Amino acid sequence: MPIEQGRTGLAPDRLRVLVADLFRAQGLSAPSAALVADALVAADLGDRASHGVMLVPMYLERIRAGSVSLADEAAVAHDGRTAVVLDAGNALGQISARQACRIAVERAHEYGLAMVTVRNAFHFGEAGFWARQMADAGCVGVAMSNTRPLMPAPGGAQRCVGNNPLAIAMPHEGDIPVALDMAMSASAMGKIRLAQQEGRAIPEGWATDAQGVPTRDPAEAIQGLLLPSAGPKGFGLAFMIDLLCGGLSDGAIGGQVRPLYGSADTPYGCAQAFMAIDPAHFGLSRSLSGRAAEFARQVRQSPPAPGATRIYSPGERSWQSAQDRQALCPVSADVARELAGLARASGVALPAEWQSL
Repeated sequence: MPIEQGRTGLAPDRLRVLVADLFRAQGLSAPSAALVADALVAADLGDRASHGVMLVPMYLERIRAGSVSLADEAAVAHDGRTAVVLDAGNALGQISARQACRIAVERAHEYGLAMVTVRNAFHFGEAGFWARQMADAGCVGVAMSNTRPLMPAPGGAQRCVGNNPLAIAMPHEGDIPVALDMAMSASAMGKIRLAQQEGRAIPEGWATDAQGVPTRDPAEAIQGLLLPSAGPKGFGLAFMIDLLCGGLSDGAIGGQVRPLYGSADTPYGCAQAFMAIDPAHFGLSRSLSGRAAEFARQVRQSPPAPGATRIYSPGERSWQSAQDRQALCPVSADVARELAGLARASGVALPAEWQSL
């Protein structure tokens, strides 16, 4: 079922079932497998393939190697009512993130705002997925994670901090989310890996090689340095996110986070932070959800610059992509072949459309 050169696809529900079955075949519980599949497929639907099902082979390899556990719940290491620390014990990041969001929202409804940090965590996919979960529950949602060092300090030639994603989502009226989801580098490493898989060059300004020389070669970039978004601003934000996540969880900071695509038997060990803010506790005379939706609408209706055809509000482009892909979720042909091979090796039923892969 070709979509465009180098890509294939499946109906989203069928892709979710395939991904969930692959995790169940490795021993993950059915509810947790469904959660992981939903979060990964949501990224592909939202045109964030770097955080989607391309991650499945790496996740499964780490489960088999023992660096990712099959636990369905993180341990509560500290409970300060509005300040909670979880120890994920290297479980899949989506599992501990769901737990952290649930606690943050429950406590925010009770106290006004709450923050949950997570140590010994694993990759949780798209940060925006978790911020939006909290927004859907009526709270301002904030999700952050640190990663292994990928970016140099301005003027430096050594990796010092990760590209540490930050997502903020507002409660909103209507269907279109009001959300920000960004890494602190000019581009996420996952996008560079996807470009390498698909044989594409990367844009200028994304990365340098190992010697600090700008490069458009994704292979050189993976071995080199990611460049901070907006220079010292992106670096400074990444530095602070590292401390908020690792410092407030008593977890890893900087180089204590191990490479995600490194030794499969070595825990990743990142740290994450989730904050929920309930507007109902702020004595507001006007609805924040209504004001957020109206502000976003004003942005969309603002005059376009010459050459531009449409203005998007924060979070709208990804949402629109997901609406357009309800019938068919595109997947890189290389990723599809890899998933098909994993399905055959695990005895998982393969969709008819992918039998020839």
